[in-house]
Amino acid sequence: MTFEEVIGQDEAKQSLVKLIEEHRVPHAMLFCGPMGCGKKALALAFASRLLGDSPLLRQWQHPDLHFSFPTIKKPTMGSDHQPVSDDYAQEWRELLSDGAYFSIEQWMEAMGAENQQAIITGAESDRLSRRLSIKASQGGYKVCVMWLPERMNVTSANKILKLLEEPPQQTVFILVSEEPEKLLETIRSRTQRFDFKRISDEAIEQALTERRGIDTDTAHRIARIANGSWTAALDSLRAGNEASLFFDLFAMLMRYAYSKKVKELKKWSESVAAFGREKQKRMIVYFNRMVRESFMYNFRNPELNYMTANEEQFCTRFAPFINERNVMELNELFERALRDISQNANAKMVFFDIALQTIILITRKQQA
Repeated sequence: MTFEEVIGQDEAKQSLVKLIEEHRVPHAMLFCGPMGCGKKALALAFASRLLGDSPLLRQWQHPDLHFSFPTIKKPTMGSDHQPVSDDYAQEWRELLSDGAYFSIEQWMEAMGAENQQAIITGAESDRLSRRLSIKASQGGYKVCVMWLPERMNVTSANKILKLLEEPPQQTVFILVSEEPEKLLETIRSRTQRFDFKRISDEAIEQALTERRGIDTDTAHRIARIANGSWTAALDSLRAGNEASLFFDLFAMLMRYAYSKKVKELKKWSESVAAFGREKQKRMIVYFNRMVRESFMYNFRNPELNYMTANEEQFCTRFAPFINERNVMELNELFERALRDISQNANAKMVFFDIALQTIILITRKQQA
């Protein structure tokens, strides 16, 4: 992957290229930034530049490029087997062949398990230690790209820490993190941190028109909704059906809550509880976005809103019910639900609680 393939991030590209040209490459780098900003793409472009042009790089099979990423344990694996990245090497390369911009949800789907929590195991750290102890086959750098290191378990994190403290010769570690605060402080202190900003709307719009052949008006709308994430922009292109479903479920929740139809809300909560856990999390994120958009709609400033035509039409009547009396509590309600679902809480209880709390919060305007 080349830096030219990375969407936007011109300043970041220049800084990274300069490190290589001036021979100031750190042995451990921590790439941070919001989902979809291009951290992984920048890491792969940096690794490719370090390792030189090779057909093997275009297939992600270069012997001196090592990947580490969260995995799940399949039922077919032995009871004493801890999953490692090698178990999913084919799925990883296939996903990368479509581009470096994908989410953990898409990776979970590629592995075939939506309802499990993916982690980086202790066995994975042992595998890396063995691989990186071998001399580079091309005589130059060995590069390890670890995606989402915050998903390391305690055993894995301690072993990786030892690798960072005593790195193999001519080895560069690139940790690509969305939640660096979850990493051990000792790991963070042994890396040079690079923080990347969200991609500009202009860069996303340009990429949509030039690389995807999208018309200007559609590209402009998608770029605004994407909020600086190329991953979100791609999701908007390929997941229109899911977004439409989430919109219908959000509208249903709010209408039932406003009318205090508890029986219907219970059925609603049971239906969404049947979704896979990752889909539930995407839905909650969507709900929270709609709360934000509804609140901002009250200011009657189109530049503040990032909605589709259907969403905007719904907000013409619904927006007044999201106001300064309840917007923060609704936000906290969905944030708490997202944490609960991520921690494998009972989904029926979580979503029924959302329904009941929403009744209280959106009818508060009338009672004030």
